[in-house]
Amino acid sequence: MVKIFFITTAIDYPSGRFHLGHAYEKITTDVLARWKRFQGYKVHFSTGTDCHGLKIERAAAKAGKTPLDFVTELSDGFKELCKVLNISYDDFVMTIEPRHKVVAQYVINQLYEKGDIYKGNYEGLYCVDCENYYTEKDLVNNRCPVHKSPVELLKEESYFFKLSKYQDFLIMYIKSHPESIWPEKKRNEILNRLEQPLRDLSISRKSVTWGIPLPFDASVSEFVWVEALNNYLTTVHYPDKEFQSYWPAVHCIGSDIVWFHTVIWFSILKSLELKMPKVMVHGFINFKGEKLSKSSNLGSDPIALSERYGSDALRYFLIREIPFGDDGDFSEEALKNRVNNELANDLGNLVSRVSALCEKNFKEIKQYPIDEKLSSKFDLAKISALMDSYKIHDALSEIWGFVKACNKHVNDEKLWELEGKEQEKHLYTLLESIRVSALVLSPFIPETSERIFKQLGKTSKKRSDAVFGKVKSYKIKKGEILFKKIIS
Repeated sequence: MVKIFFITTAIDYPSGRFHLGHAYEKITTDVLARWKRFQGYKVHFSTGTDCHGLKIERAAAKAGKTPLDFVTELSDGFKELCKVLNISYDDFVMTIEPRHKVVAQYVINQLYEKGDIYKGNYEGLYCVDCENYYTEKDLVNNRCPVHKSPVELLKEESYFFKLSKYQDFLIMYIKSHPESIWPEKKRNEILNRLEQPLRDLSISRKSVTWGIPLPFDASVSEFVWVEALNNYLTTVHYPDKEFQSYWPAVHCIGSDIVWFHTVIWFSILKSLELKMPKVMVHGFINFKGEKLSKSSNLGSDPIALSERYGSDALRYFLIREIPFGDDGDFSEEALKNRVNNELANDLGNLVSRVSALCEKNFKEIKQYPIDEKLSSKFDLAKISALMDSYKIHDALSEIWGFVKACNKHVNDEKLWELEGKEQEKHLYTLLESIRVSALVLSPFIPETSERIFKQLGKTSKKRSDAVFGKVKSYKIKKGEILFKKIIS
């Protein structure tokens, strides 16, 4: 029976150009999706853009464009970002698509028919950037706690979702399912917030025309933070039978939207009688001491960085530098150091030295018993356990420890001084070591792994191939240097 894994990024809000934080979320999610494929899973990986709401409406007007043209143009930019970063998504959903409207209206109608939606009046402080209401105690200096922008007092007739009805369920479920929100500190934050009484959620907007109308009242549009969450159901064809094979999902999201993806989303899913997803929360990227955002215009363009250093270098740096689940810093100087000291010196130098010796001294490297002193330093079970627990930073560090061990083996054995079969047997172990390293590195630096496979003349990339002594012989043709050192 085929194992299935469904993973998503959050869908990005195309109100402005992407930044490095968007790239980081896509890269981390892609690493996990690729790892699951490596393990033999049938993976469905979705991403996309969240195209409705008041913020989009205003940003489009300011740009002198229709909302449709505005979000289409910016969404194309996010697609280009995915292409440059080698993101292996299976579906890119835009919430302006007819298929999403069908799902969003179906879901809200199900909630309505169940009696979980009622009509009332709402007055509150609203942040257009967040598309969210706040209480006065939530504000920081009378401004939005996330965007630091002024809030607006909005008052209108509204439909409400009975969020308060699900408070006891949420507390019980999150406490009894620690895997539901990762890392633990984010789970505890949500549980702490749930100690306060939940207010029912306003789920309609009379003043916002750029949105999906409610199926039971076309005079109002659906609150974007309820409508957008349905994208995860859209990409797996809810409520068709096919959906049941994929759900529940794993959502990879940023720290600022955990509430929506847990308290609100879990409550909606409970009302629909669906299983709860897992929510995996990454940290923010800081640049010169400040969090990256569209509005702050901080940070380097991830496409420009990829063109300058290579997409694999950027992918490697962000995973290696920032412990997954925590905030981390970005600097171009740190990126250069990782490229020079690790990608070029460690991996690049290893492949170059070994392939040069093979090509110079042997037409073919025959199979020999593996040097277990070196192979024992490769721990696939440990790497897999770290990946399965979302510790992708630690998994990459573990793999890199083996790459360093391979270089040490070359130096300790003084491989360049050996001759004949004595050299050949060490080269065979090292070629096998490079092959299994490239296999487990392929989710992190896929383009580089492909280049290594090409030099080795091998193409198989299954988990079952990540064992030593499987290849009968090698005919090596040295390729170009994997990573050139950056001199600046």
